[in-house]
Amino acid sequence: KALYAYKKDIVHPHQIAEVASDIEINKLREPVGKQDQYIAAHGGVTCFTFESDGSVRVDPLQVSQETMYDLEDNLLLFFTGFSRRASSILAEQHARSRENDRSMIDNLHYVKELGLRSKLALERGKLGEFGEILQEHWNHKKKRSNSMSNPQIDEWYNLGLKNGALGGKLIGAGGGGFLMFYAE
Repeated sequence: KALYAYKKDIVHPHQIAEVASDIEINKLREPVGKQDQYIAAHGGVTCFTFESDGSVRVDPLQVSQETMYDLEDNLLLFFTGFSRRASSILAEQHARSRENDRSMIDNLHYVKELGLRSKLALERGKLGEFGEILQEHWNHKKKRSNSMSNPQIDEWYNLGLKNGALGGKLIGAGGGGFLMFYAE
């Protein structure tokens, strides 16, 4: 977006997301999806539908102002101190998906359903339910790879739950980065 702005070109966020996706997926050959590029380009609390033809539908969630304030107050984000390349975690998932590994495909479909349940919970202002879905998501995400977590991250996660968090998960591919909790 900065390069387009520098050239005084006005482009739609959808175009920025597609250019970024093309660079990362096709040119750099990273085993990633388009979700990060789309949320970075569009922002907000947004639902994306990734169609089989490669198109992406963008639907901002209908979340009340009160729910947004509660989310801002109750979401906690902590840097784990562990850095990793997303591609090292995602390569295994990508390979297993391409091989039609039934457990991987089922896991990814289940996580998609959790995303739809999260959308409904947020739109209904049911943030406790949203927190519980985060925990369910984390439990399924860890099944995708032995590299998804480590004993230190598991210890921090359990500490968060013991101290009032309703749920949480590592943000992104896993293996490090940021640990997010929902805690009232």
